[in-house]
Amino acid sequence: MTRFTRRSALKFAGASLAAATVPATVSADGNGWTIAETPIDSSLSDVAHTATNAHAVACGGLVIERTDAGWEVVLQGGPTGNGNDLLGADTTDDGERLWIVGASGAVGEYDVTTGNLIDRSAPNDYTANFNDVAVTGTAGDADVYVADDSGSIHYSFDNGAEGTWEYEAPGSGAGLPAIEFYDDRSGHAIDTNGRVFATDDGVTWNPIGIEDADVTFYGLDSDAADDVTVCGGNASIFEYDGSQWTPESLGDADLFDVETESGHGYAVGSGGAIFELDSGEWTVIDTPTGENLQAVARGSTDIAVGAGGEVLEK
Repeated sequence: MTRFTRRSALKFAGASLAAATVPATVSADGNGWTIAETPIDSSLSDVAHTATNAHAVACGGLVIERTDAGWEVVLQGGPTGNGNDLLGADTTDDGERLWIVGASGAVGEYDVTTGNLIDRSAPNDYTANFNDVAVTGTAGDADVYVADDSGSIHYSFDNGAEGTWEYEAPGSGAGLPAIEFYDDRSGHAIDTNGRVFATDDGVTWNPIGIEDADVTFYGLDSDAADDVTVCGGNASIFEYDGSQWTPESLGDADLFDVETESGHGYAVGSGGAIFELDSGEWTVIDTPTGENLQAVARGSTDIAVGAGGEVLEK
């Protein structure tokens, strides 16, 4: 089943993007990455391909979309209208709904086909910072998982409707910077204490490492029970094959996000760092920016986003 997850290659979205006019760019390098013009200078936290176009979320409750004419602001103020910073985004399996989360309990369900936004904020009156979101299922019938800064995972098996939220705290209370699902109720989450958790029912979370990691974790790519990649400080990459973790250090940059599939992908981080995975080997890529890159999404157009409203495209 094709899923429109935040860090997956997307056939349907790829077709939509391929048909669109390529937005204006202002800089390029020999590796094909270009800086795209954006209408904001707020830091971008996450990016996802959808059934229409790519969308990215930013501080101040902003959401921007990659349209035929370039990147445009499509939401201001976030789900509540209070301008809470948006920190994470994910889509339903059909790509029609973009779920966004952020500071002060912000949760929203955005219909990318109509522009309608439903405010799902403060589930069970909880208003901590929500760092990331994972969604499975189709528009209007999704399971939603939200990772917070206090070590809890809030979940609803009824499309985030009021009164349907529960929560679990899989670790010791350390913040959970990333969560991702590879199947209906199967996925992974990471915390800032160097632990990775796995679930196969969406409720029960079990630790699967990582022993003696000795770095802070920031990014996660969950492709299967035996195919997990974690990135973190000191350009660290950890790959899991279902039985053991294999660590690799790529340099000095903090790596904030990673996306891999079948031996190919990217990790992005501080100072404009992009590392490319090709046939299982990581190499550093020269980029036309020195801004911190917070997230990356692969598709017919690969996109990385970061500080100062920076968007790189390839």
